[in-house]
Amino acid sequence: MANPFILTAALPTDLGAWAEGLRRAHYPVERNHLHAHVTLFHSFAPSLLEELRDFLPKVAAEFAAPEGTVTGAMDLGTGTAIALEAQQLLALRALVAEHFHGSLTSQDLHEPRPHITIQNKVTKQEARALQASLGPVLAPWIAKGCFTLPALELWHYRGGPWERVKTCSFRGRERL
Repeated sequence: MANPFILTAALPTDLGAWAEGLRRAHYPVERNHLHAHVTLFHSFAPSLLEELRDFLPKVAAEFAAPEGTVTGAMDLGTGTAIALEAQQLLALRALVAEHFHGSLTSQDLHEPRPHITIQNKVTKQEARALQASLGPVLAPWIAKGCFTLPALELWHYRGGPWERVKTCSFRGRERL
């Protein structure tokens, strides 16, 4: 799909800065055009922009910031991610998926495994070496426990770095 919109969950400042450092250290420089994030939907059609602009703020206004925890390293085949447990985020994602039912791509029909990509498009050997070395780096974040994901972010993909369209901070009281 040409020029799709991507929906992500923003990371808290401390976790985002730490994950950014890992991205800078391990992501191929020529491909690292994004900040650390959690992708919720990979491809909304451009025709859905106005509906996204209307619906996402309503979701963020109704619900409290979802919680998550770092659980370890995730093997992406030719990359590595920080695995997250984030059931409330998945529940919010399901709510968005239900609203846009019939408009989702096949990739977005499947419930994701929440993660923060810190390396991609490398050899399997490079990815496995990084995963094997991450235990001590991840341990403080695993021990820290819960963090909150402060906002939804809508991005426009036009072949290069993503362009921010809208940030919707969670401000509701209800948790899913």
